[in-house]
Amino acid sequence: MSTQTSSITSPKEMYAALKAKLRDVVPDVELHYKSEIAAEINRLKQERNAVILGHNYMEPVLFHSIPDYIGDSLELSRKAATTDKDIIIFCGVRFMAETAKILNPSKTVLIPAKKAGCSLASSITAEDVRQLRAKYPGVPVVTYINTYADVKAETDICCTSSNAVAVVNSLKTDHIIFLPDEYLARNVARETGKTIIFPTKNPKADDELKYDMIGWHGRCEVHEKFTVEDIQNVRAQFPDVVILAHPECSPEVVTAADFSGSTTAMMKYVERTNAPRYLLLTECSMGDNIAGANPHKEMLRLCSVRCPHMNEITLEDTLKALQNTQYVIEIPEEIRVRALKSVERMIAIGASGSKD
Repeated sequence: MSTQTSSITSPKEMYAALKAKLRDVVPDVELHYKSEIAAEINRLKQERNAVILGHNYMEPVLFHSIPDYIGDSLELSRKAATTDKDIIIFCGVRFMAETAKILNPSKTVLIPAKKAGCSLASSITAEDVRQLRAKYPGVPVVTYINTYADVKAETDICCTSSNAVAVVNSLKTDHIIFLPDEYLARNVARETGKTIIFPTKNPKADDELKYDMIGWHGRCEVHEKFTVEDIQNVRAQFPDVVILAHPECSPEVVTAADFSGSTTAMMKYVERTNAPRYLLLTECSMGDNIAGANPHKEMLRLCSVRCPHMNEITLEDTLKALQNTQYVIEIPEEIRVRALKSVERMIAIGASGSKD
C-alpha cells in the first residue's frame, strides 16, 4: 500500500496533512516538531533516490508521513523485490531489512536503528535448523519471515502470518518442520488439521510420537502476553467490542477473538466492517495507525505491552540514516543466495495462497 504524504517536502503542508489524520491521536506540539523532520526526510529521499518501506507497527507520525509503502512483512518484501531505487530504508526491525537485502544485493539497504532485533528471530539459530534436519531427514523446513538471513539459508520456504497456511498446504508431504514461532505453528496446525509436536531433550520419546508438524519453542515477547482473561475483561466492559488477534497470539486467545490475521488483514477488516468499537491484540501503535486512517471508528487499546524493538525506529534516526548512510545491512553472499530461494518461494505464493 502506498501513502499520499511520502512526497510532501513542505513542513507546513506536512503538518496540515498529519493534523487532519492524527489530531485525536498525537498532541499538536508533537505534530509540529515531527512535521519538520518528516518533510526533510522526504526532501532528502528524493535527492538520494531512496525508497522508504514502513511496517504497520511504526509509530503514528512516522507511519503516516514518510513511507512510500506501508504494509506487513509479505507486502513489504514484495515491494522490496521490485523497487528501482538506489537506497532502501526499512522502517522495521532487522530481519525485515535483511530480507530486503536478500532480494536486492546491489542496492544499499539501511535500517534506522543499530540493533532493532526481534525475540522470535533470536530464538533460533542456523545450527538449530541443521540439527533438526539431521534428526528429521528429508522433512521440508518452513521458516517464519521473523528470522535472520542465516536461518533462512537453511530453509526450504519462508512464510508470513498472512500466507503461513497457504505455504504449509502447498507442500504435498506427510511431515513439515515449522519454525520458530510456537503459537503461529499451533494456530496453523489447528487450521490445517495437522498434529504438531515440539522436540524435547529425549530423542527416544520424540520418536514414539505421531505427528504431521514439528515446531519450535520461539515466541513473540509482545503477543505471548495477551490472555483470554484480557479478552474477558474487555468484553465485560464493552460487550459490543470486536476483538482482532494476531496469529502470533496463543491458540486460546485466537479462538476467543472474533478475527485473526496478519497486520494488514486486521487493517482491512476494520476498514471493511462497521462495529461499534474494535480492539487489536498486537503492537499498540497499530490501533493508533488505524484510528488515523479511520477517524470515525473507535479503537480500544491494550498498551501495557509494547514492542521495544519496533519502538527503536524513530523519525530522528531515519533522518540520520539518510544523511549519513548509516547502519548498512550486509549479508555474506553465500548465505544471501541460499536464503533468496526460500524468500522467493514465499513471495510466489503470496498472501493467502494467491499468485498475484
